[in-house]
Amino acid sequence: MEFREAVARRRMVRHFSNQAVDREVLDRIAEAAQRAPSAGFSQGQRLMVVTGPAGRARIAEICGEEEMVEAGFDRWISQCAAIFIPCVSEQVYHDRYREADKIQEDGREIDWPVPYWWMDVGCTVMLILLASVDEGLAAGFAGTDAAGYAAFKSEFGVPDDFSLVGFIPVGHPLPDKRSPSLARGWLSRGEFVRWERW
Repeated sequence: MEFREAVARRRMVRHFSNQAVDREVLDRIAEAAQRAPSAGFSQGQRLMVVTGPAGRARIAEICGEEEMVEAGFDRWISQCAAIFIPCVSEQVYHDRYREADKIQEDGREIDWPVPYWWMDVGCTVMLILLASVDEGLAAGFAGTDAAGYAAFKSEFGVPDDFSLVGFIPVGHPLPDKRSPSLARGWLSRGEFVRWERW
């Protein structure tokens, strides 16, 4: 699939068939996600993939899937083929920028003008979304509250220094209820893009 086509077809899907996806396909999506950039090649991103029905059901519970169903959506978290969970460790970045080739002349770590670990894991997320489309699949995104993330970390063994940014259900798409937010429409290109100056 051409890149432009993958970008054009990418959208957040909230309904999947129960058809399994081969492990090799899921591994190719994970391989693509690993190509995300990272400041100083820190590689502070990690990826969990949950395919078992019990794990998917627990994630659906953590994300409040039942409330979504009551609002008219399908069971899209528990019913997908796999859930990708991107995580990132701020500590990995600090450790990297205290190494000899990154430390400042005065012996201090850089003053981070932006927490680039969040930007990098955002790139990881986008690569998962696009790689899913490239494989002929679809993906969505679900988040939860702080207590839900803490419960997931505890139950699934995520180390303390790693933060989750959400859950990405992946699978074969079925017709779904579109988000009512889409009625807002796209910004015009002139509103979105500024050339030379704001």
